[in-house]
Amino acid sequence: MNFDFDRETEVVREDAGRFSVEVSDRWNIFTVPNGGYLISIALDAVGRMVPHPDPIAVSTHFMTRVEPGPAAIVVDVVRTGRAQTTATALFLQQGEPHFHTTATYGDLSVAGGPSRILGERPVIAGPDECVRGEGGMASEFLKHFDVRLTPESAAWATSRPTGTAMMEGWIRFVDGRPNDTRSLAVITDAFPPAVFNLMETGWVPTLELTSHVRARPVEGWLQCRFRTRFLMNRYLEEDGEVWDEAGSLVAQSRQLARVV
Repeated sequence: MNFDFDRETEVVREDAGRFSVEVSDRWNIFTVPNGGYLISIALDAVGRMVPHPDPIAVSTHFMTRVEPGPAAIVVDVVRTGRAQTTATALFLQQGEPHFHTTATYGDLSVAGGPSRILGERPVIAGPDECVRGEGGMASEFLKHFDVRLTPESAAWATSRPTGTAMMEGWIRFVDGRPNDTRSLAVITDAFPPAVFNLMETGWVPTLELTSHVRARPVEGWLQCRFRTRFLMNRYLEEDGEVWDEAGSLVAQSRQLARVV
């Protein structure tokens, strides 16, 4: 594997349904590995156990923070059918559970049937007109990506929050790694929290993250929009859309997070 993402999410099979991995500190937000990066590790393990190629629905509950270093993933294939397989992955460090993922896999290359697209791809400034995302407590994580935020989205960092909890922009792997359905797990958790443009805050840890993969992405830039409508008693939702350069909606996401 020639790409950082593949090398540093690769698991090793220990026995039937059990895998080991070395969690890298090169995907940290401050001192904690990014949640989407961790989910991608779990999906590497699950993907080795199921016959279908694409994770089409992935839901992860984070119980406690993960530390860089050795870990284990225990995979249970719940059911395999003709069109989909459902499996779970339990992520362990020092024998203790840290997060749990449930994933349904299918084959998007043969997907077909009724389609009604009732939403439109957002119109935003192009990558060259946007602000490069770098530095701050996500500097180590962002070394893997070329992230461009629209000027409005970057306002929390360049001037002051806009008062609208939204982040829009573009992203691609800096080393040229092609987009695929597994990497969309980290893409849906790669932008600054939308709440940064609503208020000054610090850590915004994810409690639960669900991604729905709608199509296989083409190579090139991915256009993203993440927004929050309800911040209640420190808890907030963040809804995401990811579109590829062909104009296809390739992923949607929702996460529940907490303002610290």
